[in-house]
Amino acid sequence: MKSVLVVFTGGTIGSKAEGNSINVEGTGSYYLLQAYSESGGARDDVSLETLQPLNLLSENITPADWLTLASAIRQTDLKPYSGVIITHGSDTFAYTAALFSYLFSDTGIPIVFTAGNYPIGDKRSNGLRNLSGAIDFIADADIPGVFAVYENNRSEVQVFLGTRIGQNESFTDQFRAPYDLVYGEVGDRKFKWNNHWRNPAPELLRSRVDSKVLKQATGNLHTPSSLHKLLEDGNRLKLEDAVMYIKPYPGLRYDLYQWAENGYKPAAILHDLHHSGTACALEEGPYSLPAFIRRCREQQIDVYLCPIKDAGDTLYASSHKLTEAGGIWVENMSIEATLTKMMLAYGAYGSSQNRQAAKSLVLNEILFYEKLPLQE
Repeated sequence: MKSVLVVFTGGTIGSKAEGNSINVEGTGSYYLLQAYSESGGARDDVSLETLQPLNLLSENITPADWLTLASAIRQTDLKPYSGVIITHGSDTFAYTAALFSYLFSDTGIPIVFTAGNYPIGDKRSNGLRNLSGAIDFIADADIPGVFAVYENNRSEVQVFLGTRIGQNESFTDQFRAPYDLVYGEVGDRKFKWNNHWRNPAPELLRSRVDSKVLKQATGNLHTPSSLHKLLEDGNRLKLEDAVMYIKPYPGLRYDLYQWAENGYKPAAILHDLHHSGTACALEEGPYSLPAFIRRCREQQIDVYLCPIKDAGDTLYASSHKLTEAGGIWVENMSIEATLTKMMLAYGAYGSSQNRQAAKSLVLNEILFYEKLPLQE
């Protein structure tokens, strides 16, 4: 008999609908397990235990809530468990999965995030199937690491690496992965790995405790244990909430972003890009990203540019202007993985005390396969 710890945080999968309102008040989370046990498809070789450190709609989650959740898991003796399932709202699901991939990259068991598109009592909900898929993945695959499990609109229960899942799409309620490359699928209670050169093999994830294997597999990589040594004292774990995220659009005025040079200002900025790795590159004026980057550099604010496949490849002239202005390219990583990594890095090293160390962690240190390889 395998034992799985189910950690409730609220969200749609742990909510109930009353009239035209959906909320997490009451016992919606535990209703999920009741529905699973009464579904007729519950496994008899897996027992479930529960923990509920949070109960909120995921759009309301803050860095303090992330720390509460991480602390609750760290303080739990995980030795009796074959895996952990974290139920979470879909709105900020991808950000939490990415962050916890970093914080728990040293885990010896699978930690699996799952969600639902509607409350469990709604016939349209995939929440129960997602929970079943997460349980089956843990029971069958036995792969350590952080993952996400969610059913797509073709009734395929997909498995994502925690650092390789993008935000849920507004009109389809679908999660996507970079290159549309999921890690695998769960069907008939079995996990099937998606054998692709960008996907680390299950054997590699099982061997992560061996730093030599890690270095051979991913190149110049600091082992997960070094990050966790830095953060082993829970009181030292800080997430920098002064990281700013900007998404480009025609007419974006950078002169709207003002802060006193010696006052409260961003620790770092993550600037999104159009699909071709571009943003407005006028030399001067209120719409100029190069001018904005130069202003930020004068105020010791790092500006990261993401996503882009390969900044060393042939780029548009506008992209070269961003480089010349001092923009910092983040290659082959998703926005969600980059943003949470920046919050972790600048929180760990301090936004002003050791910016170079924070920058090195973001760009050079691979924690849990967040950086996709460019070639086989």
